[in-house]
Amino acid sequence: MFCGSIVKITGVKVYPLKFRPIYKQRIWGGQKLKEVFNKDIPAFEEIGESWELADLPEDKSVIANGEIAGQTLSWVVKKYPEQITGNKNFATPFPLLIKFLDADDILSVQVHPDPQTCRRLGKGQPKTECWYIIAAAPGAVIYKGLKKGVTKGQFAEAIENGTAAELLAKVPVKAGQCHFLPAGTVHSIGAGLLIAEIQTPSDTTYRVFDFNRVDDAGKPRQLHIEEAMESIHFGVRSSELPVTTVGRLVDCEYFKVDKADQGNGSELLLSPGKMKTMIFITGCGTLLSADANPVEFRAGDTILIPATYQGAIRFADDTQYLTVTI
Repeated sequence: MFCGSIVKITGVKVYPLKFRPIYKQRIWGGQKLKEVFNKDIPAFEEIGESWELADLPEDKSVIANGEIAGQTLSWVVKKYPEQITGNKNFATPFPLLIKFLDADDILSVQVHPDPQTCRRLGKGQPKTECWYIIAAAPGAVIYKGLKKGVTKGQFAEAIENGTAAELLAKVPVKAGQCHFLPAGTVHSIGAGLLIAEIQTPSDTTYRVFDFNRVDDAGKPRQLHIEEAMESIHFGVRSSELPVTTVGRLVDCEYFKVDKADQGNGSELLLSPGKMKTMIFITGCGTLLSADANPVEFRAGDTILIPATYQGAIRFADDTQYLTVTI
């Protein structure tokens, strides 16, 4: 059995942190988060998003395990920055937002701004993201970027005519793929997809088309056509945006994502030095340390591993997981 150690911080021991999911009802959501991950979502509600790790002004993840359960992610990082992040001068907010998305129906056609666009518009927060496809119905697609040669004028006319989706690059997808979407990429998620979304901490979304849907009150959702047209990077082809399936999935200036598999009964040593966030896609197991309570995990859990933590993971089933570092 592995014997590791952890570092004490003012009477509190650093340990792997689990968080209470923040559920978001969406017009395109469903119940797959309960079916696949046994999430405790409200029955019969269209839950499109489960925010697993968040530090936004209106949505802050709350720690669900151990001595500091009930405190927020923001609180623990501010109080113990070096022990959690490895940097005593670490600046908040936490630089990641991690979600699970259940696209039971198609999402709106939308775009997120880059830093330059935010400065130009004088509002919003930039957002770069990636989508890891956990499950995909037969024939499932995403829309990623514009078709070759589509100009700003052509896209503006298509928005006016209600045909904007026809100018998007339609990309078939399957489980195990990771699609990188830098800020400025116009996009949409098709129906029948369960996705892990890793992104910069922003909820700025500009919709340009919503497939003529209305909400429960019979009203269309708000569009942000002017801001979206300012944000879209025209001329970027879908084929230029990486699609990966093994190893290092994403390596951008904001975050890195790695994919790995471990077999039933195997162990993985966790050495101190670098904070990491682990997203468990399948399987189950236990995080162990010599002088701390074990932390169990199962598929659908997201766990923050502090920089000073030393221990091991014992896998009780075949497990696939993503590791996110900054």
